[in-house]
Amino acid sequence: MTAFAFDNSFVRELPGFYVAWPPDPVSTPVLLYFNAALADRLGLALENCTSETLAALFSGKTLPDGAEPVAQVYAGHQFGHFSPRLGDGRALLLGEVKDRHGQRYDLGFKGSGRTPYSRNGDGKAAVGPMLREVLMGEGMQALGVPTTRALAVVASGQPVYRDRVLPGAILTRVAASHVRVGTFEYFAARGEPDQVQRLADYTLARHDPEARLADNPYCEWLAGVTRRQARLLAQWMSLGFIHGVMNTDNMSLAGETLDYGPCAFMEAYDPDTVFSSIDAGGRYAYRQQPRIAVWNLVRLAETLLPLLAVGRDTAIDRANAILDSFAGHYQHHWLTLMQHKLGLNADPRQAAVDRTLAEDWLTLLQRQQVDFTLGFRRLAAVLQGQPQALQALFQQPEILQDWLTRWQQRAETVDAPLASRIQMMNAANPWIIPRNHQVEAALTAASDQGDTKPFERLLAALRHPYEESPAHAAWAEPAPAGYTARYQTFCGT
Repeated sequence: MTAFAFDNSFVRELPGFYVAWPPDPVSTPVLLYFNAALADRLGLALENCTSETLAALFSGKTLPDGAEPVAQVYAGHQFGHFSPRLGDGRALLLGEVKDRHGQRYDLGFKGSGRTPYSRNGDGKAAVGPMLREVLMGEGMQALGVPTTRALAVVASGQPVYRDRVLPGAILTRVAASHVRVGTFEYFAARGEPDQVQRLADYTLARHDPEARLADNPYCEWLAGVTRRQARLLAQWMSLGFIHGVMNTDNMSLAGETLDYGPCAFMEAYDPDTVFSSIDAGGRYAYRQQPRIAVWNLVRLAETLLPLLAVGRDTAIDRANAILDSFAGHYQHHWLTLMQHKLGLNADPRQAAVDRTLAEDWLTLLQRQQVDFTLGFRRLAAVLQGQPQALQALFQQPEILQDWLTRWQQRAETVDAPLASRIQMMNAANPWIIPRNHQVEAALTAASDQGDTKPFERLLAALRHPYEESPAHAAWAEPAPAGYTARYQTFCGT
């Protein structure tokens, strides 16, 4: 029997926050994907295992020694409407391990069968959505964005019934934790402040242990959560990433991108872009994401008021002061990222100029329907006296000149060699992102034809998003005309 060095603090310290539950039996699992490098980082000692052993291990057919599978309970605001009892309807937390640096991580299944929280769902998952989690998570990891990651995907050999019959699969997900805003909402809505405090103590100790030294540890912890979310959202926005379903049950207090359901990367820049088929009102559109992050943080703060101060009015004032800091943190991170993308130094005397340059550049991209990723990437060539590739993205390239002149004037004030500035830009502006049409083509091949080669080739390219290579040139190309306009993503449930 394979044994991991499990140390299951959630199960040990928070009884009542979960239900012990086994995964559904799987008779003939087949390994589709395994991240050997991640397994090694987690110290799982699986290098000598066969694919059959790994398939059994990561399907639940044979659980590793020390695993304590549980379904976690939580609530959530979904598209603004409160659901008092959600929970892991098709997921199980297997346990926790520490990586080689002592960092604690959850290992959990997704698609492993019904649980007491499944409601009307079947608890299953299909091959396509689970491999999508791999592509998006590994893509985000390579782009430097905090994210959950896929350790393995196993074909279950069982059908999954959606709008059509699909092949089933089980994902093994690695996360800094699965504690969500919705976890706090569940116990607050039940009028159980003692449970809220237990959860806050656990989460604070796990993710912000230094906060315990503050005069009010809970205020300091909420401030830490706010700072992490501000940084994460700035990173999303700097890359054109749209999460698609920013419900409070999908907001990780570890500050990671959680749940790659109806997410996508924007191509032609339009801040009102929505891809999710279920977001008819545009609540989670690209431009709305920072505002929704604050909305979710407000829901968290509401559950914590008794811990923030004696007296509700004082607690509200403290919460507001912390949440009001989101805007400053977000703007700081966003501007810093934009300065890097434009090859500019972070000179506070130039902050207003740089902000205007970045905003005017985005306006140009929007008016000319320019690809967000390539628009930024091709700017570096202009500094080398080669503007043609950038101009080719614009319907009216002549309108570029005024902005380019202002940008180059500002760039001349940067006390750094030209080669260093170009290197900065190429390290901040990816050449390759998970382009929607390529993701869908790879997933269709894997799901419908059982061919994982396109998936593997795309994954290899996504792991090196900043490196230009002739071998990966096809992955940098935008979707054919008209594809993005009619493209929709689905939650995969």
